[in-house]
Amino acid sequence: MSDLVRMLSPDFLLRDALVGSVLVGVVCPLVGVYFVLRRMIFLGVALPQVSAAGIASSFLAYRLLVGGHESLELSERVLAMVGSFAFTLAALLVLAALERVGRETVEARIGFTYALAAAATILFVAFDPHGEAQMVNLLKGDILATTGTSLSLLATVYGTVALLLFVFRKEFLLVSFDHDLAVVFGKRATAWDALLYLLIGVTISFGVMTAGPLVTFGFLVVPTLTARLLTRRMTAFALAAAGLGGVTAFAGFYCAYVLDLPLGPAQVAVACLVFVLVAAARSLRRRTA
Repeated sequence: MSDLVRMLSPDFLLRDALVGSVLVGVVCPLVGVYFVLRRMIFLGVALPQVSAAGIASSFLAYRLLVGGHESLELSERVLAMVGSFAFTLAALLVLAALERVGRETVEARIGFTYALAAAATILFVAFDPHGEAQMVNLLKGDILATTGTSLSLLATVYGTVALLLFVFRKEFLLVSFDHDLAVVFGKRATAWDALLYLLIGVTISFGVMTAGPLVTFGFLVVPTLTARLLTRRMTAFALAAAGLGGVTAFAGFYCAYVLDLPLGPAQVAVACLVFVLVAAARSLRRRTA
């Protein structure tokens, strides 16, 4: 109990990391809801890896244009953020275009994207051995090193994303459920798709930069799937997904702090455990009914 009280105190040493991880846990599921609606849940796997490839390519570009990696400077971090966002948004736009003209299944295109991004990430790192340590730390998400400045930026960006998802939820839902119907209703479906993709790209880029690809993928998918088992209405679905993400992020942080475990895997493991328990309870309830 004393550990929990210490975590909740204002002078907790890792307070910024705790708040940052909870923010990732709350906002990523709001984006993951649209992956479920569009039946493209595997995007939650591929896009964080694409974002990681963008980060690795940015570090390589920094070495070629500026020089070696003495430390993780602000300019280097900004360049990594730009590369992460550019790669993620480009992948989203290409996959969306192929969805309308391609013959391959959605799973095939996403699987190809993941394989290419994973290979590119490793190759970019291999070409820049001098900055490998910094790149590996950033790629896996060094959330414990979150500062007050980076937390303020994360809160501002994620707050804006959550606000836009709420304000334009009807338009996003319509183009996600039926793109052609949105056109019939006179909606600018392509523009709404582009805005949604932009918000997804920003969310994933900041998530990967803050917590790493594993945690970002975990919170994009797992709380969303759990909330889907518990709710039937769309608003309740989104709110439940965000709430579950925030709670499991906090619980995972607590477990990692008390048991001295790696933070990211602990948070994802707690989210998966909650999903398994909810799925088992739902299955048992159906059988007894």
